[in-house]
Amino acid sequence: MKNKISILGIGWLGFPLAKKLIEIGYDVKGSTTSESKLEHLKNNNIHPYQIKLSENEIVGNIEEFLNDSEFLIIDIPPKLRSYPKENFVEKIKLLVAEVEKSKIKNVVFVSSTSVYADAFPIASIDENSIPNPDSESVKQLLQSEELLLSNSNFQTTILRFGGLIGEDRHPIKFLAGKSNVDNPDAPINLIHQEDCIAIIIELLKQVQHDSVVVNNIFNAVAPQHPTRRVYYTQKAIEQNLPLPEFNDSKKSIGKLISSKKVEEVLNYNFKKEV
Repeated sequence: MKNKISILGIGWLGFPLAKKLIEIGYDVKGSTTSESKLEHLKNNNIHPYQIKLSENEIVGNIEEFLNDSEFLIIDIPPKLRSYPKENFVEKIKLLVAEVEKSKIKNVVFVSSTSVYADAFPIASIDENSIPNPDSESVKQLLQSEELLLSNSNFQTTILRFGGLIGEDRHPIKFLAGKSNVDNPDAPINLIHQEDCIAIIIELLKQVQHDSVVVNNIFNAVAPQHPTRRVYYTQKAIEQNLPLPEFNDSKKSIGKLISSKKVEEVLNYNFKKEV
């Protein structure tokens, strides 16, 4: 019998993750807010659901979406920059109430290393570092983490990914040719889409027989940390793009995220250089 898994948020990361999970034998349900994407999910053997979370209600058949699944992956960013009046925490509270009524045993929450604010001097950050979110969006992301971790009805693992990159997504495309780019001496903290997917799959495997990974937090970024100046200059050259020009008039703020816990606890080796 196939393990059933529900992915809330079939987007840039969720869609290839779903396809990979199906490839290795999982039965996958996936949600989207867009009716136009339902047929696309179905054509890729993903059981499609149109579900939208708001502060006051969940629109869509959330009960059936969660029904019979052992795992729930939550991959929905707060997006409070676009919708500043929305409350992400209230959305997660409504979702938690539904999860409590379901057979979901394990939740994986895709979060972000942005819960650690940039600072000067630049320090090394690991999971023992105290988060210090510097925006409302990130504050609500951290509150949502705490809400899930504190619930005793299911087990939660938090994955804090760094900046997401992939074959079709890279920050140099936005920085090329720009002037006054801040923080030239700050280290990069990026992770490739393929590593995100592989880490989630490894986590799902271990959740079933290893209590160490549940009710736990993992930071995940590639182990390469060149400075922003070195890295983005090189990427612009490689892609034949205009070089970014950096602002050296003020001190660089940043952070250096450690992924040693992922490497050691999950026995994970990063596959893609950024």
